[in-house]
Formats: sequence, C-alpha cells, structure tokens
Amino acid sequence: MHKLAIEQFFQRYLRAFYQQNMSAMRQCYQLPCTLHTPDKAVLIASDKVFEQEFLDIFTVLSHAEIKHFFALKASFSQLSEDLILVCVDWQFIGPQAEVFTDFSAFYHLAFSAGQWRIFNVVSQELSQSVDLNSAFVVAYNTAENTPL
Repeated sequence: MHKLAIEQFFQRYLRAFYQQNMSAMRQCYQLPCTLHTPDKAVLIASDKVFEQEFLDIFTVLSHAEIKHFFALKASFSQLSEDLILVCVDWQFIGPQAEVFTDFSAFYHLAFSAGQWRIFNVVSQELSQSVDLNSAFVVAYNTAENTPL
C-alpha cells in the first residue's frame, strides 16, 4: 500500500496550497489535467493556464480572508500500481471562525516521473463524500504553517 506516500503527498500539497506557492503546487499536478466543480470544468494544458486557475482560487480565498482549512476525513483506493483515487472532505474557515465552505474533492493521482501527481480533481457537495478502501490523515497546521 501507498498510505505513507499519499499522506506525505497531501502534506506537501496542503503546505503549497496554504502558502500559495505556485511552483510547489505545480509540482503536485500532471499536465494536462482537469479541474471540475459543480459550476465548471477546466482543462489545464499549460503552465500559464495552471497559474491563472490557481491565482483565481487564491484570490477568492484571500478576499474571503480564509486563514485555516483542514481535512475532515480522507481515504483512498489503489486502482493499479500507478493509479490512485482519493477522496478528501475539506472545510475552509473564515476570519470569524465560521465555515466559509466545505466540500468533497475526488483526486485522481498517477505515479509519474518518480512521484504521485494529480491529473483530475472533481469537487462536489460534502453530501457526495465516499469512504474509499483505506483511510489516511491529511495533517498540516495552517495556524502555524507547519506539518502536524
């Protein structure tokens, strides 16, 4: 099983996301990739499109003054030696400790160039969450900007 590798991957992913580190975020994705939300689907086929999409996400979070986000639960299923499906339930917390948003994200990961990389993300309402074969921990302390 790849539980430790997946936990380390999401720790790195969450650190990059929290720090809004575009270069580190880009290392977590295989291009081309797709991002799906209930509102739209985006094909990201270049670094330029990747940067624009994540700049848009980071702008929304900055305007909403999101300071903390964390995984409510996380699980994965290994589909083959180099493919993994992951479900993470996220909660984003606003400046008054209110829930800004919560949702389930389904990540499709492929092992490429010696590391796991995301090639598809589907975000849905939290009610669409599923428990996959193996639970794992997404641990990153956004309050202190450090791994747990």
